[in-house]
Amino acid sequence: MTNALLDAPGPVVTPASERRGPARLHVADVPVVRMLALLVGVSAAIPLGYLVIRVWELGWAETWEIATSERTLTVLIDTVVLAVAVTLAALVISLPLAWLTTRTDLPARRTWVLLTALPLAIPTYVGAFAMIGALGPRGIVQGWLEPLGVERLPSIYGFGGAFVVLTLFTYPYLLLTVRAAYGQIDPSLEEASRTLGRNSLVTFVKVVVPQLKPAIAAGSLLIALYVLSDFGAVSMLRYDTFTRAIYVQYRGGLDRGAAAVMGMMLVILTITVLAAEQRLRGPESLHRLHGSGARRAATVHLGPWRWVAAGACALVVTVALLIPLGVIGYWLWRGTRVGEPWLPLWSLVANSLWASTLGAVLTVACAWPVAMLAVRSPSRSSRFIERLSWSGHALPGIVVALALVFFGAKYVPAAYQTMAMLVFAYMVLFLPQAIGAIRSSLLQMTPSVEEAAHLLGSGSFTTFRRVVLPLTRPGVAAGAALVFLTCMKELPATLLLAPTEFSTLATRVWTASTEAFLARAAAPALALVVMSSIPMLVLVRRERPAAQGDVVADQSTGNAGADTAIERTPTR
Repeated sequence: MTNALLDAPGPVVTPASERRGPARLHVADVPVVRMLALLVGVSAAIPLGYLVIRVWELGWAETWEIATSERTLTVLIDTVVLAVAVTLAALVISLPLAWLTTRTDLPARRTWVLLTALPLAIPTYVGAFAMIGALGPRGIVQGWLEPLGVERLPSIYGFGGAFVVLTLFTYPYLLLTVRAAYGQIDPSLEEASRTLGRNSLVTFVKVVVPQLKPAIAAGSLLIALYVLSDFGAVSMLRYDTFTRAIYVQYRGGLDRGAAAVMGMMLVILTITVLAAEQRLRGPESLHRLHGSGARRAATVHLGPWRWVAAGACALVVTVALLIPLGVIGYWLWRGTRVGEPWLPLWSLVANSLWASTLGAVLTVACAWPVAMLAVRSPSRSSRFIERLSWSGHALPGIVVALALVFFGAKYVPAAYQTMAMLVFAYMVLFLPQAIGAIRSSLLQMTPSVEEAAHLLGSGSFTTFRRVVLPLTRPGVAAGAALVFLTCMKELPATLLLAPTEFSTLATRVWTASTEAFLARAAAPALALVVMSSIPMLVLVRRERPAAQGDVVADQSTGNAGADTAIERTPTR
């Protein structure tokens, strides 16, 4: 029968590995696509490259003098102390919450899964505004206590305020990663430990923590990098980290060379954190001991402690979610009473939507050639281009903005403080988010589908338009939505690069809060929280705690219980 088929007229379908010519020509193999991907990678590396050039022009002696000055070293120590303190505090909050919401009979557990993650939807500068509105010199608590003779509360500015705000609104990064890891732990390992006579505490330290180590390292990395790059909260609360010092140096115009040196030091500090996380993470693939599939871990019955645990969850949610929303609502009500106009809010929303839409469109368009090259034509050069594309994402927003300010003023003055420069900055900062989403969609699409289109006579770009785009649309839409919302919350790049008189929700919150117009900041702050909470709700509602007993299935065969390797790769 095989010979008859081979002798029959018509095309012969050969294995993919033996095909030559147009049947194996993907869009990524077209020279124009490779050139576009290289152009995108080089563009994303402009901020880092320009910082290096700027520091090189200063000379070694002047650079060393700035880097080792008392002011710079103080800022360095303050930045590191804040990052370490916030990361440790987030770990203390997240580990118990993850355990309670996945392994125990906590009352209303699914509700707590949602509520404990929602503080991530509040930008840290909005959280700082809420703290100032509650505990600041003219805040709510001060107004309540004045009739009792209390004229001044302890200052919330400095390390204490920045530490509290950044901890409350970043701990969900660690909570989400650890909670997901709890769902992938094989309970038989804990059972074996207890069979050998170890108590629950020793089992947790010796068995559970090593398995959670990759997730803890990944979540801690996200928090540490967030603290290093945060600008709004530390600026509002007047705590000097590198981001605030760089902004002050730039705005003051006293020594922009010093701003470049500090920016380079912040880049080195970021790279150091990334390297430390790589060493501390440990193995990223933890395999199950047998092929029986994932099964539900035994539910821990808390007994009378159930309500104590529920009270602890309620305390965290109250402090991190309800109180900030209540403060925003109070100042919104105060602003309405004194006639604070709402009309500018709609223009702020329109500006935010316009800038974020342009940023998302450009970022997704630039991500396509890089993702296609990385997935469909893997090589050393494609990996190099992909890493170049990630270089801007590894830099804090203030550093990217500062580098583009210098670059624009020196080389393309016509683009300085234009919408084009702002949108370009968004692309540099958030390009990896779009690349990751498109790359994942391409990896899930079988290459033979494209090859079949080529066999039927379609060209590379026709195949891309009629086959690749429709099949990857959900992933592309998810990446575009993520970039859109991240652009909407971005603060330092918008402050430094936006056109004159162009304000967004983020910049209005920052300027009104720093000028102590708290009622004026309330409406844009609430609008930002509402817009940010929508994707968080979708994300958390799709999360499935391990205690629900879901079975890991091999989707390619439809059989549950296949040998499953649990991949734990941190999100950058």
